[in-house]
Amino acid sequence: MEESSKVWFITGTTSGFGRRLVYSALARGDRVIATGRSAEKLAGLIESCDEPLRENVRTLQLDILEGRKSIEEKMAQAARFWGRIDVLVNNAGGGYLGLLEEGGTELLRTQFELNVFGLMDVTLAGLPYLRAHQGSTLIIIGSRSAWRTEIAGIGLYSASKAAVHALAETLAVELAHFGVRVLHVAPGAFRTEGIYDNGFYHKNKLDGYTDIHNAAVRGYTAHAGTQIGDPAKAMEVVVDTVKGEGVAKGKPWPGLLVLGEDADHDLRRKCEGTLQTLDEWKDVSTNLNLDSDQ
Repeated sequence: MEESSKVWFITGTTSGFGRRLVYSALARGDRVIATGRSAEKLAGLIESCDEPLRENVRTLQLDILEGRKSIEEKMAQAARFWGRIDVLVNNAGGGYLGLLEEGGTELLRTQFELNVFGLMDVTLAGLPYLRAHQGSTLIIIGSRSAWRTEIAGIGLYSASKAAVHALAETLAVELAHFGVRVLHVAPGAFRTEGIYDNGFYHKNKLDGYTDIHNAAVRGYTAHAGTQIGDPAKAMEVVVDTVKGEGVAKGKPWPGLLVLGEDADHDLRRKCEGTLQTLDEWKDVSTNLNLDSDQ
């Protein structure tokens, strides 16, 4: 294996960003351990790769909800394929759409089990292998929805992605000592498959929410399939960033990688609005020290 070649472990590779990331990494001469819940779909992924590159792919059936012990065993198996893991990508996840009071804590827990606890089980299983090699990378695929929370119906999903953002920032500090870089990717709307396959939550419709509920469903339905972002281009940027090539050459490590015009707009709007509120209330929020005679 060439010194510059990296070994990627990627979750959720049978569709969406994960599938495109497999193609992008392979095209750069890297090796990939591609994981997913469906063995059949993983076989289809191999068949879809250029034939000369198939020898650089290994597949592993993995459900990020199958539990820490099982994931640790599979991570160990993955590390034996090529003797190391250089890049761990937490891509697998999904969204549950619904109004917060209608979905309740039961649906919120379901969302967090997938996007937060499942993600952390994979991360914790992989960290010993990343810490073993200076210059390894942990990638967490988040969402611009963490900064776009004021939309009815996406609160469950956006809350889970806000939690992921916080975890990524803390992990970046805790892992820096080991030479492990953390990249939190915040994509906007890209033409990927299956992120909201669960549909909108209808099981607990409450009086008084009818108009808000119906408007949220209409917005979700109208948005599906209209995204202008190209997921293949987005994953090329991720690989560029990890390898310091292409559009990332000569740039400092970003920590947070925002992808998409809409994501850039939404994060800037959130930051500008927050700064405006801080300025307007500065005389109130900063005038709270103990009096000098106390």
